[in-house]
Amino acid sequence: MVPKNAEGPPVVVVGAGPVGLAAAAELVDRAVPAVVLEKGARAGAAVAEWGHVRLFSTWRDLVSPAAEKVLAGTGWRRPDEGSYPTGADWVRDYLEPLAEALGERVRFGTEVVGVSRRGRDRVVDTGREEEPFTVRVRTADGAEERLLARAVVDASGTWGAPNPLGADGLPALGEAAADRVSYRVPDLSDPPVRVRYEGRRTAVVGSGHSALTALVHLAEAAERDPGTHGVWVLRRGEVGDAFGGGAGDQLAARGALGRRAQRAVESGNITVVTGFRTAEVRTGAAGAVLVGEDGRELDPVDEVVVLTGFRPDLSPLSEIRLALDATLQAPVGLAPLIDPNVHSCGTVYPHGARELSHPEPGFYLAGMKSYGRAPTFLALTGFEQVRSIAAAIAGDREAAERVELVLPETGVCKGSGLPDAAEAAEADAAQADTGRCCGPAAGPQPVESPLPVSSGRR
Repeated sequence: MVPKNAEGPPVVVVGAGPVGLAAAAELVDRAVPAVVLEKGARAGAAVAEWGHVRLFSTWRDLVSPAAEKVLAGTGWRRPDEGSYPTGADWVRDYLEPLAEALGERVRFGTEVVGVSRRGRDRVVDTGREEEPFTVRVRTADGAEERLLARAVVDASGTWGAPNPLGADGLPALGEAAADRVSYRVPDLSDPPVRVRYEGRRTAVVGSGHSALTALVHLAEAAERDPGTHGVWVLRRGEVGDAFGGGAGDQLAARGALGRRAQRAVESGNITVVTGFRTAEVRTGAAGAVLVGEDGRELDPVDEVVVLTGFRPDLSPLSEIRLALDATLQAPVGLAPLIDPNVHSCGTVYPHGARELSHPEPGFYLAGMKSYGRAPTFLALTGFEQVRSIAAAIAGDREAAERVELVLPETGVCKGSGLPDAAEAAEADAAQADTGRCCGPAAGPQPVESPLPVSSGRR
């Protein structure tokens, strides 16, 4: 006899990253057919692009419980729980084995270009909820397909949509044509990349964890080649708390990274420019010149690294009825819980299908994409999201409403934003000094700990 959950079309999961693969594992655990559609050629394709960066979480917090069940029969062994993997480690030692264990459920080179209801655009009410979703895809060879789905979980992330250089949220004048502008933390261990930045002047625009990581890399490069210099461009009027809280920071690793960035600035290898909101970038033989909204022009630089956060690409969802917060572009039930103007480490609580639901029944945003433009995200939170979503899809409302995320008393907010074991050691020492991680000891355990690129990017 075929289980009821196995009848009908599968659930389509968009994205074979940490949260998308965890969603598939949760659905497999509930005998719900699922297919994962990944634009890239491998599992964790986006994570691999920041593979040189070390995560802020240990292995203990980076493996989905449901995924571990899927991996159990393959001989897979969990890495040392107390160590901090790089993005490359996470892909090689967990995401790729998980995708392999899920087998034919994961399709690579398959880009989702549209989602709708069969025979219904977003305007039509009649019979809407009775129709399955249609998922339009484009394969690597350019072929188009239309798949039917009982539900859709979009865990495609935000990596492909970095925020622009322009301070008004639009690309600065000249930005699109500027070949000296990039949007990723440069990997200075890669010889071709090193040639591009060492011995040259680089402007780093942004004030979050990625920007601090880039500044530290440039300062270290200046020790090898004194011609290397960084220009840290901040929109805010002063550095303020951009370095974090030091030894008293609730995020121990954020404090450790901030102290290293502060030392980089104090070394004289980084010049700080505050209160600068870019309106235009002009490129010429002398380099790239940033022009501010107030008319100020900075001295020419050879490269501009824009690390001002990411945003969700919602264009494939134009026919889906979404309820999104006007500010964050996150689900309206989730937005008040993650607003960066209010929340930090220790104040974002576990959430699930209820907060992630939309007027379109059976459609969910999950993972970093569910956070819209909010800058921080914890892998454990994503795992809890998809556990609850899978339960809701399977019809287990009691499990969907139940919070099952149990956090360790310490360590959730620890980790490193740099590929350096010394950074992790410094974070551990800071953690020992503070004696706790994040939030109060009593009551529900609040959580928020950023990954270095998928979250701490402003």
